[in-house]
Amino acid sequence: MAIAYLCLGSNIGDKITYLQQAVKMLTSTGMVTVVRSSAFYETEPWGNKDLDWFVNSVIEVKTKLSPRELLDLCKNTERKMGRQQRTSDNYEARNIDIDILFYGDLIVDEPDLKIPHEHLHERAFAIVPLLELIPDYEHPKFKKSLLDLHEELETLDDVFLYGTRVDI
Repeated sequence: MAIAYLCLGSNIGDKITYLQQAVKMLTSTGMVTVVRSSAFYETEPWGNKDLDWFVNSVIEVKTKLSPRELLDLCKNTERKMGRQQRTSDNYEARNIDIDILFYGDLIVDEPDLKIPHEHLHERAFAIVPLLELIPDYEHPKFKKSLLDLHEELETLDDVFLYGTRVDI
């Protein structure tokens, strides 16, 4: 069994329900078991500030699936939930997004599968929930703790515990 960390996000519709539905679908296969999860966070969109804010969460899972099989399960879950393929290189609104952040200490560098996630070190919306679960974990590629990566973020996108963000 491997331990993996998945980041889930949604920025349209009933965001919390979409995240919960995705977890239910992932675990219903019997191939993924949730060990624990972070809180929900409202997060500023990364890559396109014109989009609605996201709700994000990270789950720690146990799985017998290979990294490729886990990616296929995540993508199939997104499709079953109605996620449309991106029509451009621009970031678009989506009801569900599931990314593999870590898979044990494995490093995978394939055209369509990068583990650790290739942008993790740039994304507060993924690092902050991970800090809840594994703050001292050392990024296998950069050899830095998540705490250190958080401190080194060039742009601190807004990340609020769900329900605490106030529009001014």
